[in-house]
Amino acid sequence: MRDFEGKVLLVTGSATGLGASIAIGAAKRGAKAVVLNCTKSIKEAEATADLVRSAGADVTIAQGDVSDDAACIQIADAAKKWGKLDVLANNAGTTKHVPNHADLAGLKSEDFLWLYSVNVVGPFQMVRACRTLLEAAERPSVLMVSSIAGVTGIGSSVAYAATKGALNTMTLSLARALAPKIRVNALCPGFIDTRWFTDAFGDETTDRIRQNVIATTPLKAASTPDDIADAGLFLISDAARHVTGETLMVDAGMHLGFAPLAAR
Repeated sequence: MRDFEGKVLLVTGSATGLGASIAIGAAKRGAKAVVLNCTKSIKEAEATADLVRSAGADVTIAQGDVSDDAACIQIADAAKKWGKLDVLANNAGTTKHVPNHADLAGLKSEDFLWLYSVNVVGPFQMVRACRTLLEAAERPSVLMVSSIAGVTGIGSSVAYAATKGALNTMTLSLARALAPKIRVNALCPGFIDTRWFTDAFGDETTDRIRQNVIATTPLKAASTPDDIADAGLFLISDAARHVTGETLMVDAGMHLGFAPLAAR
């Protein structure tokens, strides 16, 4: 498949995990250039850049925190040398792990404000910073990486679910506001088998979560970043040229049984 031939992409939070898989996948499918973004994980971003380059695309690393509006402008500026931006994939995100949603004392107001600044305000600022470059492309699109937490109210914490619900609503607002030129869609993964869990809980607990997901999801699968990236690549490809304002859940059917609830 060469459906990204000549396209320029900017993927936030793309040092590892889903963001890296989207960047590498687009490069393998003919992308001209990819701007990778990270906040601190520069070594991991450089390793991902090597894979993007090996797949045939030019690559630039733009380090910066999307919660900072000035940083968003600098990140967007990294794509200026190509004169356009076909895709903005807003993948950067964070959480505060309070899996027992009844533990209201586990979250402080500053937790909410920080999560909103990265998960909601950050994507908005990136869209604003990239708008002119997106409008210079023939069929530009924006991908918001959300979560089934934003649809079902489950997930790592009440605050995280709230931010992803807000991101889903913002997807609808921006899909209307930026039409007809720019498409905006949201991808809602369930469990993704990445270091997100091992960093928070360690290997043993992560394996227990993984096995529970496999046992309880309808498709009996624990999704990898590549499993989710393929759906994201569809939404930002021309195959989805008539799709905007959509929220696509890609979770091996997890939302059907709310498997994470049973695991608490």
